[in-house]
Formats: sequence, C-alpha cells, structure tokens
Amino acid sequence: MRFSVEMMCKVLKVSKSAYYHWLDSSPSKLWLENQKISEFIRSIFKESSQTYGSPRITMELEALGYKISKPRVARIMKANYLFAIQKRKFKATTNSNHNYPIAPNLLNQNFKVGRPNQVWVSDITYIRTKQGWIYLTVIIDLFNRKVVGWALSEDLTTNNTIIKAWQMATKNIVLTQPLIFHSDRGIQYASYTFTNLLESYNGLVKQSMSRKGNCWDNAVAESFFKSLKVEWVYRHDYSLKSQAELSIFGWIETWYNKKRRHSFLGNKTIKEFELDMYNTKLAA
Repeated sequence: MRFSVEMMCKVLKVSKSAYYHWLDSSPSKLWLENQKISEFIRSIFKESSQTYGSPRITMELEALGYKISKPRVARIMKANYLFAIQKRKFKATTNSNHNYPIAPNLLNQNFKVGRPNQVWVSDITYIRTKQGWIYLTVIIDLFNRKVVGWALSEDLTTNNTIIKAWQMATKNIVLTQPLIFHSDRGIQYASYTFTNLLESYNGLVKQSMSRKGNCWDNAVAESFFKSLKVEWVYRHDYSLKSQAELSIFGWIETWYNKKRRHSFLGNKTIKEFELDMYNTKLAA
C-alpha cells in the first residue's frame, strides 16, 4: 500500500515544504566525511582480523594522515557494528617438576628496559590441531616487544623448543652488551643443554627464572600467547599441523612484528617505536 506525501506529512507532523527541502538537499559535508572514514575503518578493522578497538584504529588513521578523535572513531565503529573481539581467560602451563638448578629472579617484574637486547623473555605454549598438538616457543625482546626468536615443534624436547628459538634469535643479532634471559622454571630452560649454552657466552648472558607459582613474573610472554590465541588461533580450526605452522608464521612475521599496534608502545607498531627511539637518541 502506498500513501500520498500529504498523508505521510500529516501523520509524521512534517510540513510538505520541509519534506521537499530535505529531498532536494545534498548530503552534509560531515556525513560525506564520515562515509569516507568509515571505509578506512572497515578496511583497518578487517586487516586486524577484527581485533582493533577505537584506540588502535585511531592511531592507524593518524598514520594514514587523518586527524580524528578516538570518541569519533568509536561512534563510527558503533554505527557500523564493528566491535573488537573480546579476550577470554587463558592459562599457560609449564613443567617445573625436575631436579635441575633454578636461576634467581633477576627481572623481578621490571618489564620496561632502556635498550634492545637488554632483557629477553621466553615461554612455551601448545596449539591444538586435528593431527595432534604442536608446541610454540617464543623469545621476546622487552624493549620493543618484538619476537626475536621462535620455534614450532611436535615435542617438548629442549633441542626442538628453546634451542631452536635461541638459534633464530641469535642468527642476526650479535650480543655485545649484557643480556638477561628470563623464563619460567620449565625443564627446557633449566636443562644442562640450555644452561650450558648460555654459559658459553662467558657471563654476557645471565639467566633469570620466575618465582614458583607466580604467573606475573613472566607476564609479557603470557600476554603474547593470550593475544596470539584470542586474536588468531582460537578463530581457526586446524586440520593439519602444517596448516597451523603456516598460519602462526604469518601472524608472527607479517602481522605481530610488522603491522600490529602494541598498547605498551603507545599503540605504535614496532617499527614506528624504533624510529621514535632512534630520533630521540639523535636529538639528545
């Protein structure tokens, strides 16, 4: 059923002249601008795998040359039904039931450092596939939160976990200043195979371990695993171990280390943060 303009204006209590003025008017400048920004926001949101909220999207827009407030970004996201996925509880596990010596806690939850390669933290987690479990070992530089070394393995042996991750981390990094290497008390980190490797650096690398039962001592590594699993792994159903390996490689190397904005770095990417630190050093 169709109604006349006169009847609709009467029902809605709008004058005919006002209706025709609205009909002939062009979209406002603000509306057009919001439409354009909405396209960028949808693109950024999609690239982040629906994990970015308004703070990170605001920073990404600023990097593209758009100066816009966080509340406005939040309103546009809400209008477009763009809601970042919610984090859920995550529990890391470790096997510290062994008789190897335990290193003292040198880090003591001091997660802010002044230079690259001053403190590395490490941890191991598991990834489920239909073919069985695979295990991910990471080494993270506390200075810029970059994953400097990592390894995927089908077992939890020292050689296939932390040794491989350490080899990747030191392949392109020459250690010339003291480094604290912090982890939990897991058997891989306490084993003589690994501790002897650290001792081969003639005192340059000092090993540090979390206190028993204190998850906060290695919070940065556990936070990384939470982000990986919530933002990526839990959203995939891996049939093959090879699929999981390729997927995790892509998330770490092409997203986390290069494009992802980190709240600890002021919502900057690792590259932007490093550039800011370099410029600050030059200006000093």
